[in-house]
Parts: sequence; C-alpha cells; structure tokens
Amino acid sequence: MLQFDNVSLRRGPHLLFARATFQIHPGQKVGLTGANGTGKSSLFAMILGRLGSDSGEVRRPAGWQIAHVAQEMPASAQPAIEFVLDGDTGLRRLQRDLADAEAAGDGERIAHLHAELEHVGGYQANSRAASLLSGLGFAPGDETRPVGDFSGGWRMRLNLAQALMCRSDLLLLDEPTNHLDLDAVIWLEAWLRQYRGTLLLISHDRDFLDSVCGQILHIEHHRATLYSGNYSAFERVRAEQLANQQAAFQKQQREIAHMHAFVERFRAKATKARQAQSRIKALERMELIAPAHVDSPFRFAFREPAKNPHPLLTLDHCAAGYADTRVIDGVRLVFNPGDRVGLLGPNGAGKSTLIKLLAGELAPLAGECSPAKHLAIGYFAQHQLEQLHPAHSPLEHLQQLDPQASEQALRDYLGGFGFVGDKALEAVAPFSGGEKSRLVLALLIYRRPNLLLLDEPTNHLDLEMRQALATALQDFAGAMVLVSHDRHLLRVSCDRLLLVHGGRVDEFGDALDAYPAWLTRHGAQAARRPGAGGDEPRDSADARKARKRDEAERRRQLQPLKKAVERAEARLERLQAEQQALEDELADGALYEAGNKERLAELLRRKAGIDRDVEDGELEWLRAVDALETAGAAAP
Repeated sequence: MLQFDNVSLRRGPHLLFARATFQIHPGQKVGLTGANGTGKSSLFAMILGRLGSDSGEVRRPAGWQIAHVAQEMPASAQPAIEFVLDGDTGLRRLQRDLADAEAAGDGERIAHLHAELEHVGGYQANSRAASLLSGLGFAPGDETRPVGDFSGGWRMRLNLAQALMCRSDLLLLDEPTNHLDLDAVIWLEAWLRQYRGTLLLISHDRDFLDSVCGQILHIEHHRATLYSGNYSAFERVRAEQLANQQAAFQKQQREIAHMHAFVERFRAKATKARQAQSRIKALERMELIAPAHVDSPFRFAFREPAKNPHPLLTLDHCAAGYADTRVIDGVRLVFNPGDRVGLLGPNGAGKSTLIKLLAGELAPLAGECSPAKHLAIGYFAQHQLEQLHPAHSPLEHLQQLDPQASEQALRDYLGGFGFVGDKALEAVAPFSGGEKSRLVLALLIYRRPNLLLLDEPTNHLDLEMRQALATALQDFAGAMVLVSHDRHLLRVSCDRLLLVHGGRVDEFGDALDAYPAWLTRHGAQAARRPGAGGDEPRDSADARKARKRDEAERRRQLQPLKKAVERAEARLERLQAEQQALEDELADGALYEAGNKERLAELLRRKAGIDRDVEDGELEWLRAVDALETAGAAAP
C-alpha cells in the first residue's frame, strides 16, 4: 500500500501540509483536490522520490511500477506509436534482450524470451498502443507521423498515451483532461474505470472525479484528509463539516468573549482572582477553531451589454473550412439574447471551425453570416492567452481597455478574479496557465460582450473558478456558445445542445447524459466499411437519409414528453409567481397591526396552500424531466 505517516512539507518558508497520515490500498482510485498552491503536485513529487518531506515518512512497495505523465516532450523524428510503446518499459527490455539473444544465436534464450513476450501480451502491444492513440483522438495514420509534427496539445496527449501504456501498479495523473476534448474525456473515464492498479488523480472536473474515483484526498488549511466516496459525496460531507465548524466557531467566540469579560471584570478582585486566572489558562489552552471559509475567492459578474439587438447573429446556409475543404456546410442558425448553446461532436468534426466562423476569424466559403449592427463578441480560446503582454501586469492590461477608469475601481474588479494586492501589479510572464486564463476571462468580461464564444474556457481553472464562471453565466444577458469537456459547466450553463457531425450542425435532441451512448453508436458506425456487410459509408447520401429518418423518429417519440415538461414548467412558474406575490404582501409591516388580523390570517392560509402547490409542482416537473431524460438516453 501507499502510506503517508505524519508527513509535513514546506516549499521555502511556506507550509503546504503538516502531519499528513493516510493509507491508499492497492486498486483504490483516489482523487486529489485542493486549491492551487496547496501542494497537490508536490505530493506527487514526493511519491516519485523527487522531493523529500520535512518530517514523517512516505512508504510504498519497493517493486511497484509507477507511471506518470511527463510535462514536457522534445520534438523528435520517432513515430508516435513507437513513442507510446516506450511507456511499457518491461516490453522494451524484453525486445532488447531478444535482439541481443538473436544476435548471439542463443536459441534457448530466444525461446524463453518469446514465452515471456507472450506472457506480458507483447505481441498485442502495437494494437494496445494504436487503441490508446485512437481513444485519445488521433486519426488513422497519425501513429506513423513523427512526434515533432504534432502541436503542444497533441504532444501532451502522446505523453498521456505513453503513461497509460505502462503496465503500472500506481498511476499518477495531474490534470489529464486539460488538453482533451469531451470525446477523449469520456473515453479516458472508461479506460480508468477498468484500470486495475492504484490511481491518484488531480482534477478540477467534477463529473470526471465522480465517474472514476472512490475516495477523495483533499488538501486544505495545511491538512490532507482522505474521504470515502466520489467527489459529490465529499462535497456533501465537507459542507456538513463546515456548517458544524461554523456553528462551533460562533459558539466558541461567545464563550471566549464571556471569559474575557469575566477576566477583565474580576482580575483585580482578590475573591475572584483565582477564577479569573483559571479562565485565562483555559483561553490559552483552547485551540481556536478556524472560521469556515466556505465562500469562493472569486466573485464576478458579467457586465450588462451596452446594446443587445435581436437577433445578434444569423447564419444562412453557411459553409466553413480551410482553403477548398469544407468542414461544415449548410449551417442555418440564429442567435438571440438569452440563448445558451453547447456544442457537441466528435474530435475534428468542426466545433472550433464553427466557433471561428461565429467569431469572424473565418469567412464563410458559402452562404451568409449576418451580424447585428451592435454585435459585440467576447471570444475565449486557448490562443488568446498568447496575446497577453508578458511584461504587463493585470492592471496595465485593464487600463489599456479603459484608460479613464480609476485604478481602485480596476483593482476592485481584478480582485474578483483572484488578482488581489500586489498580484494585480505583477508581470504576466511567470503566471500559471490558470492565472492567464483568469486574466483573459476578466478582460473579455470587461468589454461587455453580448455574444460569448467560449472554446474550452476551463482549461487550467480550478474548481472554485469553474463554479464562479458557471454562476456568472446564469445571469449573463447576452447569448453564449460553449465548447467544453467539463460536463458540469455544460449541464448548468446550456439549455440547448447542437451536434456538429458529418459536416452538419443539427439539434441534439437528447440530454447531455445521452451523449456517451451516441458516441458509442457513432464509433460502431464509423468502424464499418463499404463492402464489409455493414451499412453504407456514414457520409453517403443513403446514410444521411437514414440518419435523418432516425433523428425524426426519435424527435417524434420524445415530443409528448417534451410537451409534458413544458406544461409542468409553465405551471410551476405560475405558482412561483403567486407565491412571490404573497410573500411580498406578507412583508408589509402594516399587515401585522391589530386591525388587520383577519387579512393576515387569510394571507397565511393562502400562503400555506400555495407552498404545497409549489412543492407538488416541483415534484411534477422533476418527474417529467426524468421521464424525458430516461427516454432520450434509451432512444435508438
């Protein structure tokens, strides 16, 4: 097992965690969480033996094979699949030994080595490596391309594939989803659930942690605590602990105040001096309970757009792509204020192409893209981080946008994004990826856009910032289009899903939770080839007609359930409006005067009735939504 025994760790003068004591047993899958800078990556370095503890001991079985993802990879001419195969060091050792034995003509040694290769699955190694590359989004033929041909994000995927290739006892993954799209995240989830070794996973993705992990190791206030259950279970337990902690803290503060008052009152009186001294000692011995810091350090809201035209942007039979290659075609979309659109689709299907078309970075190859006169686009993409001025501070970036604003107002604004105190004055160059992403979001929001285009905005953001972004999006007055591998953000921010697939952009009629099943079906269809006894090619005219028929039939089956949800929503909104009106009346102080007793009694009676109706309405709505989502997930 992996065991931490009273371990403390400092980085320079800063204490990361102290007296950490926990055990992780073979086969357990543990999510490692905590704010940035609390010591998660340092804990990995200790396990790898790259960092020593200040006190205590870290123990693990001597024979354990540990796999982890390298953070950097130099460009090389080595084929991608050979790079991935290097992750299985035992396989590579056997292959070298076999080559030496063949060169020496040692027949007996050759036979033994072939048996060992068979035992470790060496003859299936290329197939395993190709499967890993495919699952992580690489296209057929990519396995033979030199590593140096791939961009930085794709090289990180190669590093991940190499780590997964290792037949490890312990797998350490630090934010593995940062460079993945949703399809690859779903595939990685399934792979990790089947992984038989011990897993330690640093992630800020709630759904990913929930799906993979059975324990959560949380670092907070210089303590590392191991919780049973997935991340949602941890959140519930921690919320209860914080509530109890806050209550205990408040009670303790009352006791301390009472003791101090007693001491100050009776310190000089001889008859009470002994009691006063005992209370002083009690105060000294008492371990102060830290206040519960339940609030996120990030607080911001989207500024009201200066103009909010209707519609904001219209696409009419648009095609987009690169040179003469059309990635998407025949796109017809209208975006109005209040739209919340999430884009789904396989890797390479054209989600980013559509976003760039909407942003005006790509001109349509056909059709018309008609922006409103007062359209103000806020576009977030990973390349936006590169447009920050390395030598400028967050405050200077903001002053360039609004030279007339006061420095204090701008610093107050930046504080909501975590740039507090001197951090707002530091040069951007050494900032982490998360800090740069936060700054780009801050600059984007300050411009008061009415159309938000967010392409993987949560890369490098921690859980608190992701939640702050999701909360802020709830009140955004404009329209939003979101591409994200964070299903929690998609779920809480989007009320409409579009599927980019086969060169088309269509409504995704099912719930988000049905998307993995769609991917599975799509993968099975894509694997079929003409002449192999399967369907027609997936992009043939007949295949498109069949797909349209299936989608139309699915919409027809789901239509009654959708109408039931709409009826339940309308009823619930009406009841909630009545409830709010009654609450407003009951808030009138004059109602509680002696002459208004009958009126008050009548309003209280009606309020009790409407409360019951609202509760029934909520239950009816939940049942209708559940029926729709269940039917959507099961639909062919």
